[in-house]
Amino acid sequence: MNTMLFPDVADVSFHQLRVLHVLLAERSLTRAATLIGSSQPAISKVLSKLRLAFDDPLFVRVGAGMQPTPKAHALAEPLRQLLAQAEALGRLPARFDPASSTRQYRLLVSDVGVLRFLPPLMAALASQGPQVRLVALPLDMRQFQTQLETGVADIALGTFPRTTEGLRRQRLYSEGYLSVARADHPRLAELASRAGFLAERHVMVAAAHTGHGAHVMAEQVLTAEIPADRIALSVPSFVGAALAAARSEAIATLPARLARDFGGELGLAAFRPPFALPRIDVAQYWHERYHHDAGHQWLRRLVHRTFGGPAPAG
Repeated sequence: MNTMLFPDVADVSFHQLRVLHVLLAERSLTRAATLIGSSQPAISKVLSKLRLAFDDPLFVRVGAGMQPTPKAHALAEPLRQLLAQAEALGRLPARFDPASSTRQYRLLVSDVGVLRFLPPLMAALASQGPQVRLVALPLDMRQFQTQLETGVADIALGTFPRTTEGLRRQRLYSEGYLSVARADHPRLAELASRAGFLAERHVMVAAAHTGHGAHVMAEQVLTAEIPADRIALSVPSFVGAALAAARSEAIATLPARLARDFGGELGLAAFRPPFALPRIDVAQYWHERYHHDAGHQWLRRLVHRTFGGPAPAG
């Protein structure tokens, strides 16, 4: 190890080095705090300690962002290697016993994922890993790759059209879309026709950065087909769209499983929209660094057994 770069490394904790690694990637206290699951004041306090330990500002304010100093730039690669080696110590080949493990796994899921994935996983864990704990983290398309790389999250569940080198992917299932309206909608019988569908008011889900990356193409089709004056509400959440449809006469178009399962609980009737929409390939994603970890392999097998397979029509 270069002792000139790490002069007082004995006084710097693993957590503080991890914070520095995330800051070098994000160059923002706010984004780093979000990724790590901490607060901005706590990250600022860690940065102050790091500046003392390395006898360097490490980051300077430039406009609205933070830029690393030359020393921070020089630290980046040795730091990445150091963290990888330190984490590897905890993942040395060992027998993993899910029946007695108390390991905590952090899953990146969208609002749909909370409903779709967590209840079945909790049921599976009750018999196969009764002391294993799950933490659901909000899924942000702009940050999920960094969260997987830095170990903030173990796996991401969803659909991500573009991923970078270092991430692995396993397909779970494919599904289409269904539209929903209140079961007592006064014009329910007419909604499956093109004319009836386009005459109604709609709740539109905006893909944005909220974990619905694959929805961009479906959103484009819907906005091209539905007149702008018939879009009553735009929301960043499929769950929010379903709730809005349940409390109005508007139509929402949702992933088929959500439309059938959650929509049914809300008293919504599901039907096929009158034009074709692209299907969604749902997968689990993880970083290469954790590919051979026995406990991580067990979790991925559990996810695949629970959700892998054919999807309902829609």
